Amino acid sequence: MPIKILLLMIIFIFPFITVTKAEVPLKAAFVREHQLWMKEGDREIQLTKDKYVYSPQWSYDSRFIAYIDGDEQGEKSNLWIYDTKKKENFKPYPIIESSLVRWSPVANELAYLSGWVLNVTKTKDGRPSGFENVSLGVSGFEWYPNGKEFIVSATSNRLPTGWEPIKLYRIPKDMSLNENKPKLLYSIPIDEKKLFAVDVGGFKWSHDGKWVSFLGTPTPSWSMDSNPLCALSSDGKVFKDIGRMLGFGDWFKWAPLANQLAFISGEGRFFVENKITKIADLEASTKQIEYTPKGYVDLDLEWLSPSKVIVARSPENKAWKEGPAPTMFTSLYEIDVTTGTQNRITFPKENELDVDPQVVSSYLTWVRRHGETQKGDVLIKDNKEKEECIWIEDVDFSPVLFKK
Repeated sequence: MPIKILLLMIIFIFPFITVTKAEVPLKAAFVREHQLWMKEGDREIQLTKDKYVYSPQWSYDSRFIAYIDGDEQGEKSNLWIYDTKKKENFKPYPIIESSLVRWSPVANELAYLSGWVLNVTKTKDGRPSGFENVSLGVSGFEWYPNGKEFIVSATSNRLPTGWEPIKLYRIPKDMSLNENKPKLLYSIPIDEKKLFAVDVGGFKWSHDGKWVSFLGTPTPSWSMDSNPLCALSSDGKVFKDIGRMLGFGDWFKWAPLANQLAFISGEGRFFVENKITKIADLEASTKQIEYTPKGYVDLDLEWLSPSKVIVARSPENKAWKEGPAPTMFTSLYEIDVTTGTQNRITFPKENELDVDPQVVSSYLTWVRRHGETQKGDVLIKDNKEKEECIWIEDVDFSPVLFKK
């Protein structure tokens, strides 16, 4: 009798054990129906109502999420912050309009651009509150890894003699509009036949802070088809023109442990052809290596590990010549950059596509969209496991994962 009871208990409990999944130890901010949400593990929390949220960003310690409350017409861009400790939304100042916001890498300080003025928030009771002017005449910026300085750009002007150089400066965060404090880091000479841009931005530091990469922006019509990708050593002594690509910030990324820059090369605003994954070694004179096979295009990338890159890949569509641009139905591929081996790792159904790969620790996430809609579901896969699963349903665009 005891054996029969034990067997019945095993039969009853076993089905529940097989369907139980371990909680995902990740944290994400995402937008659903224009509202800000947060997901931690398997728990979802709606953080805003009656707003039009975009560009959420985590503070360095994950206590705060900065975001822009805009509108469908793009005429409003008010800066708000959500405090996960006090569970409330607040403004660091009654009215701050900005489209470029960056958290300090070492503190809960928020720098933002309002017009051509770079500002940094003060701190009150551990929260960003108020602001101080840092510098005028700024078109783009990023914190230095030390959290004490900024790299800033100043737009080129058209003179009777041609375009003046684009200036990059290194300035302290406590500059307070003191025009004697900026240090000229580098002047980028402009040549319409070689390197043409009127501004630069999208700064990204290499893992060791020795290099910073950024995209140049030419005049509006030109920038739709080609943008120069550049890199500069942190001391401003070495400048490199890496290549030409479209103006997507997610299309160039540093390796996690080496000064290697992966990017999607290729001119032309349409995705149907000529979008090739390349890797440039900034400290070697070797030729850039191409990884996209002939007949395919790569339309997104992410480093999975120091030796592996994930790309969103689709067959070319050279048959298309006119009319609405066709949807490129991408799947994710894994590239081993040491051996050159490439394997397809996701298999979306017909009329589905996989985009926006992101990696945190051993987890790979991506968005699976349906047809031409921009919305989709966030899928997740642990490298230690074979199966993927849906982690977040119905997102407006790719979530922002918290990375320490």
